[in-house]
Amino acid sequence: MEEESSTLIRRRTSLPATTVMMVVLLLLLCCNCGVEVVVAAADESSPAPVGKGGSDHGSCPGGDGDGEGYRKQLWVFGDSYADTGNLGNLGRELTHAWYYPYGITFPRHPTGRFSDGRVLTDFVASAVGIATPVAYKLRRRGGHGGEVASRGMNFAVGGSGVLDTGYFQRNISSQIDLFQKQLRGCGPTGVALVVVSGNDYSAVVDKNNGTSEAAIAYIPTVVRGLREQLRRLRDEVGMKKVVVTNLHPMGCTPYFTRLLNYSGCDTLANAGSDQHNAALRSVLHDLDPANTTFLLLDLHTPFLNLITAAADDKFPVRLRPCCETFTADGHCGQEDDAGNKQYTVCDDPERHFYWDDVHPTQAAWAAVAQAFTPAIHRFLST
Repeated sequence: MEEESSTLIRRRTSLPATTVMMVVLLLLLCCNCGVEVVVAAADESSPAPVGKGGSDHGSCPGGDGDGEGYRKQLWVFGDSYADTGNLGNLGRELTHAWYYPYGITFPRHPTGRFSDGRVLTDFVASAVGIATPVAYKLRRRGGHGGEVASRGMNFAVGGSGVLDTGYFQRNISSQIDLFQKQLRGCGPTGVALVVVSGNDYSAVVDKNNGTSEAAIAYIPTVVRGLREQLRRLRDEVGMKKVVVTNLHPMGCTPYFTRLLNYSGCDTLANAGSDQHNAALRSVLHDLDPANTTFLLLDLHTPFLNLITAAADDKFPVRLRPCCETFTADGHCGQEDDAGNKQYTVCDDPERHFYWDDVHPTQAAWAAVAQAFTPAIHRFLST
């Protein structure tokens, strides 16, 4: 029985201006650009089932656990920055990534990705040297023989967090539970990718009437929870290579920059990102002083460089989204009761860094991937 048909409820509250700045810090997660991305043709519409004949039972899911195994499989855990179709389609208002204009660049129709095209998972898979792993929710579709898990699997789902976010999505611990079930007692191979983009902070703000103090106080709790899941992947699951992202400069997302007429980034929100990232660096140093098991994948630096570069014509539009809503509490793809669009879409998403109020465009992800791909290659070669 599928358990993924749950709701991504995007909570927005009317808050004082001083508090709104913290909300975005807390609200974030729910290709011809010089990087070659390998995506299997069946990935979006007819991925193969797990195990032979569509069963979740069968032989071990690929790889032999040494050397080249690192480049055979990618196992993904996280939120909407990594989701490639796990958020169930429950209608435009709740799960708008399954509706136009999402997916207009690739593959020219919505696939549940929170972008106009490819997202972080697609580019990390390319860096690892494999096709994008199938989304867990789509694993039984298509009726093909063989093993989907030969290239890994994506358990990430929009709205998820390290802890329970209140958005009724599997948190990272639950996603790892599913991973262990797919392993069927076999030793894991390949690389794990863990993506955390801020939904935990959004949830605690909602529970505490939008107070920024609650969000800041929650950072140690979130990072401790993340530490436990990283330790679990290494010590209990047996992953030998784990890639974990830091937080991008959240104050530069359009949800924040809209309040500033798209003229600059919010310094308070960006300071929150810095505090989270400092705590995460400390955790990884304690877990893995030799840096052999864990790689801190730096998204923050390339995001900031691309957004704030003094003379960068790569993204002429950096702080305003390509898909812009008429009102601050709207969403990309929103329609009124008569079916009239409540948003506009730019003519060329490749000129924009951000697709909607929190998610990058495919072109932005490709540019960020150019920065982090060498680090992944070095990490997997050791």
